[in-house]
Amino acid sequence: MPEWLVLTLAMVAAGVVVVIITFVRHRRASDDEDITETPDVIEYMTMWIGVVYAIVLGLAIAGVWEARSAAQDHVQAEAVALHEISERVRVYPPDVRDRIREDVNAYVGHVVTTEWDVMADRGEVTERGTELLDRVRADVTDYEPRTDFEAQAYQPLVDQVTAADQARIARAESTGATMPGVVWFGLITGGVVTVGMVFALQIRRTARELILAGLFSALIAFLLFLIWDFDAPFSRGVAASTDPFLNLFPGARD
Repeated sequence: MPEWLVLTLAMVAAGVVVVIITFVRHRRASDDEDITETPDVIEYMTMWIGVVYAIVLGLAIAGVWEARSAAQDHVQAEAVALHEISERVRVYPPDVRDRIREDVNAYVGHVVTTEWDVMADRGEVTERGTELLDRVRADVTDYEPRTDFEAQAYQPLVDQVTAADQARIARAESTGATMPGVVWFGLITGGVVTVGMVFALQIRRTARELILAGLFSALIAFLLFLIWDFDAPFSRGVAASTDPFLNLFPGARD
C-alpha cells in the first residue's frame, strides 16, 4: 500500500474517531449537563498538555530528520572517497589503474543495484559489498610504488580507502530505526491523551467545533506518520538516496 494512502487513511480515521466519540458522548450526556462552562483548571491542564506534547513532537521530528540527514552525509562521504580513488590512480601504470577503477565500479554498482534494496528490506549491508570493498583496499595497499610521483599518491589513496570504509560502516549503522520503542510508546500515548483532553472541554456537535477537533486529531496523526517515515533513513518514503553514487559514477546501474 502506498505511503500517501496510509497517511490519508490515518488522518481520516483520526478525524472520524473524534467525531464519533463526540456524537456518542453528546447522546449519553445527561439532560441537566451544563456544556457552556468548563472549569478553569481543565482549560489550564489542556493547554499545558498540548504545549508539552508539541515540544516532544518537535524534538522527535528534529531527531529523526537529523538521523536521516546524517545517513545521507555518510552516503555522500563514501561516494566522494571512492571517486577520489578512481581519479587519483591515474598516476599508476595503466594495468594497475584500470584494475582499481574496475573494482571501484564493481563495488559502486553492487551498492546501488543490490545492497540498497537489502538495506531497505532487511536493514543491513551485504557480505558481497564488504568483499568488493576489501578487494579495492587490497588493490591500493598491495601496490608498491615505482616512482617518487607514485609514492606521493600512495598514502592519499590509502586514506581515501579508509574514508570509504568508515563511511560504509556508518551507513550500515544507520540502516535501522532510530527511535526506541519506549519513545514511540510515549508519542502514541501522549497523542491519545492530548486528543482526549479535547473532550474534557465539553465540545458540542456544532460544525465548527467538530471540524476543528477533527483537524486537530488529523494533524497529530500526520506528525506521528512523519516521524515514522523519517525513522528508517534507507527504507521509507523520505529516504536517503543513491544520488551521490550515481552523480559521480553515472554508469553504476549499467
